[in-house]
Amino acid sequence: MKRSAVFYWLIGIVIVAVIIAAAFYLDDAVRDFIASHQTPGMRNFMRDVSRFGDWPEHFALGLVLAGVAWWRGNKKWTRIFVSMLIALSIAGLAGRAIKISTGRARPSVKAEQTWNGPRLSSKFHAFPSGHVVASTAFFAVLVFANRRIGLPCLPIPVFIGFSRIYGGVHYLSDVVCAAVLGILCALLVLRFVLPKIGNRQSAIEN
Repeated sequence: MKRSAVFYWLIGIVIVAVIIAAAFYLDDAVRDFIASHQTPGMRNFMRDVSRFGDWPEHFALGLVLAGVAWWRGNKKWTRIFVSMLIALSIAGLAGRAIKISTGRARPSVKAEQTWNGPRLSSKFHAFPSGHVVASTAFFAVLVFANRRIGLPCLPIPVFIGFSRIYGGVHYLSDVVCAAVLGILCALLVLRFVLPKIGNRQSAIEN
């Protein structure tokens, strides 16, 4: 790896670390501010956003898109949509493992400790946000593969993340760390999975 590439990676890591640290610092302030500025209508709307922004809905969308691309004979987009599904699955599994192992209490749960270690109860599955890690991984692959189409989709995971904070089920840091994990899962798929899918299809054609 070239020195310039290493330098940019280090700068990126520092920036991400600062953002994560700031998110943890602002957790309580953001929670209290949103709790004091809620309306019944907005609460119901955000609940619907959370309901339709979960892992199964993303997976169903990915299956439909991959099926349509395959049916139309578009190999490039079939590979992209399959990669989005793989990133979604990896992010979901990774997020679930971290949730169970850390046992962070949700903002709405009154607990003596915020971090409680391994827990199976969903009340202690705040960190990271499963909705956000899945949505971010899903759409990040699309952004990296095709910016023109992917960038307009980025507000979707951002909006989903806000709905989770607004609903009192996640802290700001839960959402920010979930987004970082989702991006890492997308990069992993783009680096190791997407090229193999392309090479396999080329071998079949030959």
